[in-house]
Amino acid sequence: ALAAAGRQGATADGTRIEVFANLGSLGDVAPALAQGAEGCGLLRTEFLFLDRADAPDEDEQAACYGGIARALEGRPLIVRLLDIGGDKPAPYLPIAAEENPALGLRGIRIGLARPEVLSTQLRAILRAASSGDIRIMVPMIARVEELRAVRQVLIAEAERLGVAVPQLGVMVETPAAAVMADLLAAECDFLSIGTNDLTQYTLAMDRGNPAVADGLDGLDPAVLRLVAQTCAGGSRFGKWVGVCGGLASDPLAAPLLVGLGVGELSAAPGQVAEIKATLAAVTDAGCAALARAALEAASAAEVRALALEMLREVGL
Repeated sequence: ALAAAGRQGATADGTRIEVFANLGSLGDVAPALAQGAEGCGLLRTEFLFLDRADAPDEDEQAACYGGIARALEGRPLIVRLLDIGGDKPAPYLPIAAEENPALGLRGIRIGLARPEVLSTQLRAILRAASSGDIRIMVPMIARVEELRAVRQVLIAEAERLGVAVPQLGVMVETPAAAVMADLLAAECDFLSIGTNDLTQYTLAMDRGNPAVADGLDGLDPAVLRLVAQTCAGGSRFGKWVGVCGGLASDPLAAPLLVGLGVGELSAAPGQVAEIKATLAAVTDAGCAALARAALEAASAAEVRALALEMLREVGL
């Protein structure tokens, strides 16, 4: 896999599938590129905000985002807006105790509740945009009006700085976003599925609760049907759909996601080459057939058996 890591991500038929890497810092860039990453599908900006007494200012953020963009040497960089709250608290952004933090103030809800945090981060990203192909992704969207609110702030800040408005995408992590994917696609530039949270919310299982966490499986047919619905929604308005959650790093899941209509996979840096190798071994028809069978399966175990059989058939 590493020997062929430099090839473009594609199926055996030549269908282009971008294979990106999830990054958490500048230090992740070199290992990701060594594995053949074609860009960054998810920059977790919370690494700048956690484990410190004060929020990073605009200059620090702009320097960081610009540095990562330059290190990617022109490859796309998708910057996720601040996603804290829930299991990622920040002391300088106090949040009242919540009975269920997973359903509380987290993700873009914090940015909308604290406009200065959102505006500062957007200005920093806009200032860094001259350093590369930078795009923005909004976490934890559940309603179209949330996307509209973020876009309004983005446009206003871009006008103040006199710069172009970059692509703005939605991270599909809630069942609401998957169900409303077509209407979101009408107003955004791309959709990227966060399968970890989407699985948690779809199956009503807290991934931080050991009593139920072993039942969490992103290959559950219920989750896959929402992935399919998201892809259909994006396709309706010609918007690409990616996956940046844990499933994108799973060679067993990659052909299935492609069969469902996913066109970009953003994996953990160390998994990029293996994902590329898996895609190169499977055909479009095989992926589509696997997807159809998986959507009719009754359990994640059945889906995994189907996917494993397919990979064995192609010698993986």
